Amino acid sequence: MVVKLVKMTRNHKSQDVMNGDSDDKMDEIELENTGMKEETKAKLDLDEIMGSIFCEKESRVIINRIQGVLESNSSPTVFDQSWVCILGSGVSVKKHMIALGITEAPLNLGHGMEQIRFILIILTPTIEVSAGIKKHTKSSYEIGRTFSTLLMHHSLRFDLLDSSKESIKEILTDKAAELSTKSNQVKRKVIHGLDTSLWENISRRVRCYHTDFVDGIVGKKTIHKTLATSLFLYFGCILPAIAFGLLNSKNTNGLIGPKRALVGQALGGIVFALIGGQPLVIIATTALVSLYIKVVYEISEQLDVDFFVMYATVGFWNTLFVLAYAVFGWSKLIKYATRSVEEIFAQFITICFFYDAINDCVESFNKYYHTEACANFTKLTDGELNVTTLETPIICQREDSLLHLLLALGTVWLSLRIYKFNQSPYLSRGMREFVSDYALPIGVIGLSVVSKVVFADIKLEQFDFSVMDKFERATIDFSSVKVIGISIVLGFALSLLFFMDQNITGQIVNGPTNHLKKGSAPHLDLLVIAIINCTLSFYGLPWMHGILPHSPLHVRSLADTEERNNQGLIETHIIRVRETRITALLSNILIGLSLFMIPYPLNLISTPVLDGLFLYCAFASLRGSSMFERICLLFQEQSSYPPNHYVRRARQRIIHLFTLCEIIQLVILVYVGLIAPWAYLRMAFPVFIALLMPVRHFILPIFLDKKTLKLLDSYG
Repeated sequence: MVVKLVKMTRNHKSQDVMNGDSDDKMDEIELENTGMKEETKAKLDLDEIMGSIFCEKESRVIINRIQGVLESNSSPTVFDQSWVCILGSGVSVKKHMIALGITEAPLNLGHGMEQIRFILIILTPTIEVSAGIKKHTKSSYEIGRTFSTLLMHHSLRFDLLDSSKESIKEILTDKAAELSTKSNQVKRKVIHGLDTSLWENISRRVRCYHTDFVDGIVGKKTIHKTLATSLFLYFGCILPAIAFGLLNSKNTNGLIGPKRALVGQALGGIVFALIGGQPLVIIATTALVSLYIKVVYEISEQLDVDFFVMYATVGFWNTLFVLAYAVFGWSKLIKYATRSVEEIFAQFITICFFYDAINDCVESFNKYYHTEACANFTKLTDGELNVTTLETPIICQREDSLLHLLLALGTVWLSLRIYKFNQSPYLSRGMREFVSDYALPIGVIGLSVVSKVVFADIKLEQFDFSVMDKFERATIDFSSVKVIGISIVLGFALSLLFFMDQNITGQIVNGPTNHLKKGSAPHLDLLVIAIINCTLSFYGLPWMHGILPHSPLHVRSLADTEERNNQGLIETHIIRVRETRITALLSNILIGLSLFMIPYPLNLISTPVLDGLFLYCAFASLRGSSMFERICLLFQEQSSYPPNHYVRRARQRIIHLFTLCEIIQLVILVYVGLIAPWAYLRMAFPVFIALLMPVRHFILPIFLDKKTLKLLDSYG
C-alpha cells in the first residue's frame, strides 16, 4: 500500500456528519481549537470562515479538505479514515492559524471520514499580489499539504494518541526534522537478504547488532512489551519442549528425555538469539524432528549400531548440507515460495497442533472412558454402581477424561478471551493492552491452579521427569560403508526439512505487512542453525529449527497495532515492531533456569493444559491468514464477503478454484506428514514441501490465468 494526498471538494449534503447538539456547538468548537486569544476571535468574520470550510452552515458539510488515501493497484480508492485536514481562508484572517485536535473516540464526519481521530484545521489569510493573482505557496491548501505530510505516518499518529499537550509539539518537530533529513539524503535501494551473499548478511546484521538490544529497552511501553513477550515465549516453548521430550523418550526407550529437550532448547535458543540473522525467528524442536529421531533409533537398532553414534553421524552429514546451502546462497531459491506456499505450510503446522491436542484427548477417553469396566457398570436401584463382570481389573475413571477435555478447552478459551480483552470497552486503553499481552501465561497458570485446587481429588497425568539423562559426547562412525550411506541419505532429508522450515518461517516473519526495517539474513540463519545442530548432535540433544506459529506470534507480540475500518470490516494493522534480541534471549535463559524447577513446580502443570496451549497456538495462527479466510468464503453468501482486494478484482468461481487447489495440496501434506503408515514415506515430507513451489509456478497456471493467479497470491 502507498499513501498519497488528494484534495477532496464536497458540493453535496451529507446526512451522517453530525446531528443533535453537535451542530449548535460547532462555532464554539472550531474557535476553541484554534487556540486564538479573545481579542483576535472578535475580529474574525465567523460567517466568512465557516462559509470557506462548510458548504452550508446548517448541514456542516466540509467542502475543502486534504485526506490520506490508501491506494494499491488491485483495489479502488480507500480513504485513510484516521485523520483529516480542514482548510479555510478569509480576508478577516490576518495570520496563519493552525490547530490539531485529537478526539478521545473515533468521530464520524461523513462519507470517507467515519473513524476520524485527528482533525487538523488550517486558517490562512487571502493574500493578493500586485498582479491580483493568489499566491499559491502561502495558500491554505499548500500549508495543509505540508502539515498533512506528517499525519500520513502511522507511527506518528500512534505516538500522538497517548501524548500530553506539552509533548505534541515536540513530537511533531522531531518528525519534521527526521523527514527533512531523509529528504536530503541519497535514497538507497533496499536489498532483500535473499539477493545478497552470506558475508553481506553478516556485515549488515553486525551494523544493527547494538540496536537489537536498545530497541528492546528504549521507547514507550517497550519494557512492558519485552517482559510480556518473554513470558509468552517461555510458556510457548518450554511446554512443547517437555511434551516432545516425553515423545522422544517413548520412541528411543528413554535415551532422549525431557531433560535433554530442555537443555537443547535453552542452549540452542540462547545461541540463536545472540548471533542469529533474524532474532524474531524462534527456533525449537518439533513433531517432525521427533519423527526423524524415531527413524534414526529404529535404523540404529536394525544395524546394531549405538544410537548416539548413529545420531551424531546423521547430524554431521546434515550439518555439511546445511552449511553448503548457507555458503553458496541457495536460500535465494525460497523467493519462489509465494504467499500461497507459505500459507499452505503454515496451515499444515496449525493442523499439527490441532492433531496433537485432539489425539491426546482421544487417548484419554480410550484409556479412562471407553473401557470394558465402564461398559460393564450397571446402576442399581439405590443409586450405587456395581460391576457385573470383573475378571481382570480395568480402570474406569470417566472423570479423568472429562476433566482433561474441560481443562484443554478452558485453557484455550480463557487465553483467547483475555487476548481479545483489548477490544472490550472495560478499563482504560493501557490496562486493556497490559492484560491482553499476558493472555497465555494467565491461561496456563489459571487452569493449572484450577486443576490442582478445584479438582484436587482427580489425579491427572503429569510430566514424567524420572528418566535419567547422561550427557556424553558421541563419536562419528566412519568404519561401516552401510552406516555412512544411510546416514548421508537421512542427513540430506533432514537438511531439506531445515532448509524449507527455516526459510519459510523467516520469509513469513519478514513479510511486508510486518514493516520490519532491519532486513532479513537467511544465509546467516542457516549458518547458525548448522552450527547449533552440529553441537546438539554430538551430545544427543534434539535438533532445532525455525518454527510456526511461534515466530509470527513473536512479531505480533512486539508490535504496536491499530484497528482500521475498511468498509465496515475492522482490520488490525501493524504500525511498527520492536526488532530486538532480548525477548528470545530472556525466555531461553528462563527455560535453562527451569532445569532447577524439576520436578517441582513444573510437574504441577498437567498435560491437558499443554493441549490447551497447542490449541491456542493453532487458533492464534489463523489470524491474518488469507487461505483460511478464503476457505471461510466457501460457506458464506457472496453479499457478506469482506472487501478484500481479490474479492473486488476476481470472479467468485476463480477464487474458489484457487482455494480448492490449495486445499488439495494441504491434504496431501497432512497425509504424508501425519497419517501415512510408512515411516520412510513420512521421512520424504520435506520433498513434498519443496514440490509446492513448482506446483505453484508450473501446474496452477494451467488452470488459472497468470494475472488472476498473481492477484490471489499477493498481499494486496
